[in-house]
Formats: sequence, structure tokens, C-alpha cells
Amino acid sequence: MESQTKSTIKEIAIQVLKDEAQAVENLCAFIGPEFERAAEMLLQCEGRVVVTGIGKAGHIGRKLAATLASTGTHALFVSAAEAAHGDLGMMKDGDVVIALSHSGASDEVVHILPVIHDIGAHLIAITSKPESPLAKAASVVLLTGVEKEADPRGLAPTSSAVAMLALGDALAMAVSVARGFTREDFLRFHPGGALGKLKIVNGRSK
Repeated sequence: MESQTKSTIKEIAIQVLKDEAQAVENLCAFIGPEFERAAEMLLQCEGRVVVTGIGKAGHIGRKLAATLASTGTHALFVSAAEAAHGDLGMMKDGDVVIALSHSGASDEVVHILPVIHDIGAHLIAITSKPESPLAKAASVVLLTGVEKEADPRGLAPTSSAVAMLALGDALAMAVSVARGFTREDFLRFHPGGALGKLKIVNGRSK
């Protein structure tokens, strides 16, 4: 590999990391009343939290559902594509649906919005577009503020995906602490792996 090519690879990598880090830092400006409303909706939810999305946003949504479930919130992930083919039956009146879409206009997500409303579930949107179909259909909108991807071509979901991931983590952790979910509770849900090997002694891990 030529030296110039190596330099270019390093420069691109560093710039991507800087752009993604900036996208996460910018989220702080969007943590306000809407975020608090979203947290309250999850805390007061008498059903389950159903996370949905498609593509890269769907992958982020799957991780969000797993994080919520492991930190005290009954949650599951339903692919927006599969939802339109019967998996909407996993949702019910009283559930809270969190839909992720950077554009807020993903066909698969937009297609199921009227049904989510008819079911009686409450909708939280995570998107970068406040005027999108998803945002307009939601009771609460959590904006990421991402206008430009870290991808040098401006196409691959990079900054948008990282911002959704970080915002989802922030929401899950805020709700978990407000719920009173303890370290002991967390470890009880993780009997396997390295976490499962931790033993609680007098309320502390060893």
C-alpha cells in the first residue's frame, strides 16, 4: 500500500470519528421537555415498549429494545417490514411504540403508522426531520439534529445511526434510574457471561 493511500485512509477514519463524536455531542441541545415526556411515557406504560424501524435504524432499534429489556423496561423489537405482514399483532392498546427513522419517511415505517394509531398504542419518534410523516404522527418527537453523515459520500448511515444509538441509550438509562432499577436487578438479568460471574456481596460486586 502506497504511503499516500495509507495517509488518506487514516485521515478519513479520523474525520469519521470526529464527525460522529460531534453528532453525539450535539444531542445535548435536544435533551429537554420532549425527552422528559418520552421518559414519562415509558415509566407510565402499562403494556410493553415496542421498538420498530427498518434498515440501519432497525438494527439500532433492536439494540435499544435489548437495552431497555435488560434495564427494567418490558420491551421488544418488531421489524417495520414484518409488522406490515402480521407482526402488528404484537402491539396492543396501551403499548408505547418507539419508531426510528433518520428521514422519518421510510416507506415501511410510514405504512404502519395509521395502524399503530388505530391499535391505541402511543408513538414516540426518533428522527432528524421534524416535518417528516413520522414526526407528525408521533405524540413525542426526539430529534437527533443530524444533517450530515460522516460518510465522505454523505450516504451511508453513520452519524445518524450513532446519534440514534446514543439517544436511545440516554433514554433507556434515564428511565432505568427513575424506575429504581438497581445493580442487583441488572445482574439478576445477566446470569451468563462475564456479568454472570459477578457475585453480589453486601450490595457490591466482586
